[in-house]
Amino acid sequence: MNSGKNLDFILKNWSYDADNICVRLVKGCDGRDLIQVRVDLGILQLETTGRPDGLKPEGFDTLLECLCHDELEDPDFELDDDTCMEIDREFVQYYHRRIAWLRLQYFDRAIQDADHTLALMDFCREHSPDEDWTLRHEQHRAFVIFHRTQAAALGAMEDQNAERAVDEIAAGLDQIRENFSEMGWDEHFESDELVQRLVQFRDSLRDDYSISLREQLDEAVAAEQYELAARLRDEITRRTGS
Repeated sequence: MNSGKNLDFILKNWSYDADNICVRLVKGCDGRDLIQVRVDLGILQLETTGRPDGLKPEGFDTLLECLCHDELEDPDFELDDDTCMEIDREFVQYYHRRIAWLRLQYFDRAIQDADHTLALMDFCREHSPDEDWTLRHEQHRAFVIFHRTQAAALGAMEDQNAERAVDEIAAGLDQIRENFSEMGWDEHFESDELVQRLVQFRDSLRDDYSISLREQLDEAVAAEQYELAARLRDEITRRTGS
């Protein structure tokens, strides 16, 4: 038996932690960046560009690109069972990498992978051969939007732009509300855990960075309420020191 093929050394020196997402960037033999994720039974290794498994379906970077090409070439295009299984594989792979990018705080890359997943969901919804199969994907759309919104808001905070972060959260909440409406879940929107987490994030930003006061200041100036504007400006200065 070739002992050089086992992962004993790597697993022994990188313990699994059930309470945290264990992710790291490493270099491949050719110097390319790779993502490794420690899971309960071993390690996942993901490519950082193209499909996470590194495969090129029919020469395309992703299965979605391949399917879009096939749709243009074939007027009778439809999805069969095997293709649906491959689509599900791509969904899962991009989920793992999206989570990894968020943990590594590569927010722009997390946004790119979320956008890919949402585009693949759109394609599936348009071409789905089975309503139940469509629903299995659509029920996770809000979760993907949540991750994308998190990444966009945190990226804005990295740029020290709290107002843009609040705008990103507002846009994400609007998209989730629309999704809930399409799914017939309107009554669950306000109580949804993901929605509540985004609302708490938004409200903490508004409080910490006096964004609501800035919005009131803009409105007061626009309405030529200059005494109110002066008081608001003084309060913002007191809170921010600037």
